[in-house]
Amino acid sequence: MAQITENEIKTIVEKVIGAMQSGSTSKATWDSTQYNGRKLIGVYSDMNEAIDAANKGYKAVRDMSVEKREKIITEIRRLTIAEAPIMAEIGVAETGMGRVEHKKLKHILVANKTPGTEDIVSNAKTGDDGLTLIEMAPFGVVGAITPSTNPSETVICNSIGMIAAGNGVVFNPHPNAIATSNYAVDLVNRASKAAGGPDVLVCSMDKPTLDSAAIMQSHPLIKLLVCTGGPGVVKAVLSSGKKAIGAGAGNPPVIVDDTADIAKAAKDIIDGCTFDNNLPCIAEKEVFAFRNIADELISGMKKAGSYMITPEQADALAKIVLQEKTNKAGKTSKVVNRDCVGRNADVILKMIGIEVSKDIRCIICEVPFEHDFVQHELMMPILPIVRVDNIDQAVELAVKAEHGCRHTAHMHSKNIDNLSKFAKAVETTIFVKNAPSYAGIGFGGEGHTTFTIAGPTGEGITSARSFTRQRRCVLADSFRII
Repeated sequence: MAQITENEIKTIVEKVIGAMQSGSTSKATWDSTQYNGRKLIGVYSDMNEAIDAANKGYKAVRDMSVEKREKIITEIRRLTIAEAPIMAEIGVAETGMGRVEHKKLKHILVANKTPGTEDIVSNAKTGDDGLTLIEMAPFGVVGAITPSTNPSETVICNSIGMIAAGNGVVFNPHPNAIATSNYAVDLVNRASKAAGGPDVLVCSMDKPTLDSAAIMQSHPLIKLLVCTGGPGVVKAVLSSGKKAIGAGAGNPPVIVDDTADIAKAAKDIIDGCTFDNNLPCIAEKEVFAFRNIADELISGMKKAGSYMITPEQADALAKIVLQEKTNKAGKTSKVVNRDCVGRNADVILKMIGIEVSKDIRCIICEVPFEHDFVQHELMMPILPIVRVDNIDQAVELAVKAEHGCRHTAHMHSKNIDNLSKFAKAVETTIFVKNAPSYAGIGFGGEGHTTFTIAGPTGEGITSARSFTRQRRCVLADSFRII
């Protein structure tokens, strides 16, 4: 079995440095079908072939014991931890986004805290009329769309849960992260083979497109669609007519009131906001700080590695990181500049002529509520701060800034009434109190992890049971022993 070596890591690092020194792009070009001359398993040029292969994998898993299924998952976990460095390096090199050290941690988190077969629990009910058994059954073949922000993490997390549920999987990964996603697909298949499972259990495309996604969404063998991505792809999946799980975008607000531990709140917010350069959809995007503690909070943020820009500099930066786009109907809107997403703070500051050390993790600024930095999910380490007078104003503005995504929200406070007021008003899937955002997915907080947070369709923090369907077996008048 192929194992990561120091020479392989060195090769990747050299490729990353070469791409950066070229001056034309920060992204390296990768072959999505092979790695270091080794052909990746489960990667196809035709979506129909990929679905057929995934269906064979599903039939093999359906026929095996739960114990054997768990052996495959155990091997996926082991390989994920062993090869976390290589997936982190490839991910940053291919997409130009995020931080290698943080992506390593995300892979380890996925390996350790994604639920397996233990999440599939049967229920039984007995009474005068006999026994009814309810079991969680697989759908069959799951069609999954994955993002460029957390590509290999999402593939592995989804694979563990979907395999635990007894499904086969076919992925249509984001076009900007094909090699990273397909490396993870290959890892899952290598794990399956090593544990005595099918050679091909999960599948992917060498060149995923909108056409391949359309084939996947309409194919009769695909019984469940799972989409982790932006509003456009989620909307398309939810319009397919099939059972779908949609994990959409968010714009998570943070409230800091005057009862909070301000020094801790400042560090926690910056730690969460800058984790993998703000790529996680749960990360802090805008702060609403009580006026009487705002100066102290900002001072703490600076100590935690932030650089504060002026309102004028914020306006200049907004023109770079957000671009105007006109749709076919002639309507103009602002979209995030992909070349800025997930970049380091010092790189972004250099775009407006500010030179800082690489120790600067975050760009902070004071802006009015209407500012673009508050209203748009940027997915980069830029954190706008809005001063508020009281809890009612903070909650009102934070709920508006979240835009009804009902994804994630955060609050730093020791006032239980204030915490409850915000939690009830914002109605998010995840609500993190007095901790960095990543505690919401089990990193430094209790509970399992996932990179598919299904707010739009209501599954919430998905796990293996999310990818199952209920089946009921009724035995009338028998098998009750009391």
